[in-house]
Amino acid sequence: MKNTALTEVHIGLGAKMVPFAGYNMPVQYEGVNIEHETVRNGVGVFDVSHMGEFILKGENALALIQKVCSNDASVLVDGKAQYSCLPNGKGGIVDDLIIYRVAQDEYFLVVNASNIEKDWNWISSHNDLGVEMTNVSDAYSLLAIQGPKAAEAMQSLTDISLSDMVYYTFQKGKFAGKEEVMISATGYTGSGGFEIYVKNEDVQEVWDAVFAAGASFGIKPIGLAARDTLRLEMGFCLYGNDIDDTTSPIEAGLGWITKFTKDFIDADVLKAQKENGVSRKLVAFEMIDRGIPRHDYPIVDAAGNVIGKVTSGTMSPSMKVGIGLGYVTTEHAALESEIYISIRDKGVKAKVVKLPFYKK
Repeated sequence: MKNTALTEVHIGLGAKMVPFAGYNMPVQYEGVNIEHETVRNGVGVFDVSHMGEFILKGENALALIQKVCSNDASVLVDGKAQYSCLPNGKGGIVDDLIIYRVAQDEYFLVVNASNIEKDWNWISSHNDLGVEMTNVSDAYSLLAIQGPKAAEAMQSLTDISLSDMVYYTFQKGKFAGKEEVMISATGYTGSGGFEIYVKNEDVQEVWDAVFAAGASFGIKPIGLAARDTLRLEMGFCLYGNDIDDTTSPIEAGLGWITKFTKDFIDADVLKAQKENGVSRKLVAFEMIDRGIPRHDYPIVDAAGNVIGKVTSGTMSPSMKVGIGLGYVTTEHAALESEIYISIRDKGVKAKVVKLPFYKK
């Protein structure tokens, strides 16, 4: 199992450590609900250094990205980021990722930890354009500093005006005394904040500086369990749960990152799905009756017929109600549709709702 550069720090802080995507990761420190509320109302820090990073360089870097990604990266300018996915040639998804345009001929791709090798091999297999590819996953650490107080708490560490940074933009500059740090106004929580990309050898000093700067704001370390409840309250997809090699971006409600203004892998298949419709859809649901939905629980209709399955579910720490995502047959996907989650062989009533679950 791999460690991040901060593994010993987490152990020293009393974190409960678990294996995740081949890494030894902190799942919680004080407890999921406390950590969740810290991010929703204040500021918290996640070590997400297990994520993968690739650099694509050269005059055909954009052409390669356009070929393998569903979104239209030609709209990016320097300092702008974009959410996208890699279609797998069979109508499914290799991975979802974020694309950063560093320069006209240089892009920084951030992929899921569990898919680093898979994504690298997939993009490489389509690189017949002479694009220079570098896998820098093992060189970078990534801190997600999230919450409504993140900008104010971190401002003393940089000359970049954090409160002026627009969502899905990034800047490189000095942060916590380190040069050339990439500060990205992105995150997976829906509560604002930044993701800080820093070299492994610098991350310990940056971590210490972040906690010193945020002390008066009540900053806390946050584990992966709260990361999951936070992202689920926003309805953000998790690869391996809500999207995978068997789900299409159209079925998953990711039509907004699937642009037919260009040619790309699976463009024809996905365009046909968009025009003709799909037989199942990913929906968000909220429990009406008491119960906590969990991954892989069957979803049934009033007569008990299986119509789908839960892909993500939890008891929402913010709303104190069971919430989840799951695929259901299209006729049951309309808003306000009554569905039932099969919990211990009993159908527990829920309804299809609009995302996000958590409204600020």
